Amino acid sequence: MQKPDKIFLENTNLLYALTPESADKGTLRETFFMSQLKNAGYDVKLPLKGDFFVNDQYTFEIGGKAKSAKQKEGVQDSFVAADDMEAGIGNKIPLWLFGMLG
Repeated sequence: MQKPDKIFLENTNLLYALTPESADKGTLRETFFMSQLKNAGYDVKLPLKGDFFVNDQYTFEIGGKAKSAKQKEGVQDSFVAADDMEAGIGNKIPLWLFGMLG
């Protein structure tokens, strides 16, 4: 037996129910992203580079507005899903837009 890389709950509300005082912002972002894509029927995996690999084609890195594309250098079809921004630019997509997939 080994420790899993990551475990995601169904939605972000469960994180607040389990740890109301210390819900990690990064975990909240990743949980939100994962739940929105899974509920919309996309196949989501954990890649070697980046945070998520969607439909065996797109790599996503999740973070805040200042998140750079450094971690996904050399990866084709890669994007940053960033929190705390209203509009996207280049390969940076606002995280809230993934809530519109459903």
